Amino acid sequence: MRKVTRRCFRARQYHESMSLYSYQTLLLDADDTLWENNIYFERAIAAFISFLDHKRHSPVEVRQALNHAEHESIAAMGYGLASFTHSLITCFRRLSEREVSTADEEKIRSFARSIADQSIELMPGVSELLPQLAARHRLILMTKGARDEQADKLERSGLAPYFSAIEIVPEKRTEVYREVVLRHLCEPRTTWMIGNSPKSDINPALAAGLHAVFVVHKDTWVLEHADLMTVPAGQKLLEIKNFSQLAEYF
Repeated sequence: MRKVTRRCFRARQYHESMSLYSYQTLLLDADDTLWENNIYFERAIAAFISFLDHKRHSPVEVRQALNHAEHESIAAMGYGLASFTHSLITCFRRLSEREVSTADEEKIRSFARSIADQSIELMPGVSELLPQLAARHRLILMTKGARDEQADKLERSGLAPYFSAIEIVPEKRTEVYREVVLRHLCEPRTTWMIGNSPKSDINPALAAGLHAVFVVHKDTWVLEHADLMTVPAGQKLLEIKNFSQLAEYF
């Protein structure tokens, strides 16, 4: 992933051109921005690769095959644990050097179920800073995935009261951001998308005319990796290392 070094809106420039803590609309991603998510999938994938124990394909090659299966499943089924489970079983069937048994499939399903069993682990700084942000700005949750799963995670997180609206969408495309902005009467020049995914959070939001904050996460899902687009004239992009740094700008 390319490092943002040019045309990225720096702190000094920000404070010179805008009033600190002035009212903004903040669209906030959920998974891997507000709480940990991908690390649990990575653990399940590691267990899957170990269970497959392929004699000819390396773990890297198995992971590549799984990535391909995930692309297919997402296109057909969307995001969520059902789609992920389907990807694991599809990949196993394609690569297994033995006949796939009912017991094999049940074992594979258990890897996916282990993700659902995880408690919500908020990212550092979220529980302290989110109430402050909600007192100064309008917060809208902007997340993608299976509606029931995302709504359940939000409920268990305890963060729902801080949001004026909840948007759970199948995919975060530029046109979806434009629809959300229109629906909530957001002013693009005072609206920011905050998230960890260049592919889903940053690039399409910038393309929709919004500002963006890229919150770096070392375990961002590989299918969400992308080069950050050039920032359009008149728009701003911040890059921060953790959620707590938002306090410096908002």
